[in-house]
Amino acid sequence: MAVNIELIKKLRKLTNAGLSDCKKALEETNGDINASIEIIRAKGKAVAAKRSDRETANGCVLVKVADGFAAMIAVKCETDFVANNQDTIDLTQGILDAAVAAKAKNIDEVNALTLADGQTVADTITSRAGVTGEKTELDGYLFLEGENIYSYNHQKKNGLCTLVQLNQNNEELGHGLALHIAAANPLSLSEQDIPADVRDEELKVALEKTRDEQVEKAVQAALKKAGYNLYIAENEEHIAEGIAKKEITEEQAEDIRRIKKETAEEKAANLPEAMIQNIANGRMNKFYKQSCLLNQDYCLPVDDKTITVQEYLQRGGKELTVIAFRRFTLSAE
Repeated sequence: MAVNIELIKKLRKLTNAGLSDCKKALEETNGDINASIEIIRAKGKAVAAKRSDRETANGCVLVKVADGFAAMIAVKCETDFVANNQDTIDLTQGILDAAVAAKAKNIDEVNALTLADGQTVADTITSRAGVTGEKTELDGYLFLEGENIYSYNHQKKNGLCTLVQLNQNNEELGHGLALHIAAANPLSLSEQDIPADVRDEELKVALEKTRDEQVEKAVQAALKKAGYNLYIAENEEHIAEGIAKKEITEEQAEDIRRIKKETAEEKAANLPEAMIQNIANGRMNKFYKQSCLLNQDYCLPVDDKTITVQEYLQRGGKELTVIAFRRFTLSAE
């Protein structure tokens, strides 16, 4: 049957599908809106199944604070072109509005919400894949609940958003901290908030790196004392290159290997553990400085000085502190 433009526009408003897809679906169903929606949804499912192994490296991230509840969410897709499309931005905003209004606590609750067109979020995301021809998925739902929550959308490009909650109202410092969190990407609020397994693994790496460095220094000193070029002695590839260029003999290559092996074994067996621990502790302090929000240097100079985030907070009073923060980005960091 021939379908009129008003019916096509109605279906497009309900599904965000293209005009040609809407026209074709309506023709197939003799103008049945509900049946046409199912056709478009089925197309989305087919696209989703076909492209399930594709990477969704692009998308739209938005943040909203309203009535003691704040959330951020990402609708992810394959290409930057689709991510920056106004329909994708509007879809993300509609889902976020529904999630904040419902005070949703997790992604499953968000997917189950019903949007203004009567579809669930999950069905809408599936339908979106049929419209764009790209894998589309919901990801990155994070929230905070309570008062004194501040947000930041990085450069309004919809790729990085943050939330921060203070124990007192201070809009200026709150927005400054939300910006800092976007720039500095802290792992935790303080040293005490870093998970024990992360702290243990970081200390293990620090100890191993310190031991390796001390052994390597001893090996280099021994090679230098024996008169060998440290570049040639660095690894087997360089040794082979040195032999090929007749810069060292086969006998010298064997001597280099012997010196490296014996020196490394002797040094590793006699490392002073107290010194190793002290150096590793210094590395851990640097890790805390880089990873813990309150320990970090604030991202902008204050009165032409570099101050920590803790010092930045104290500008609002000694009692002002951070309760929690959230950060989500589409970028690889």
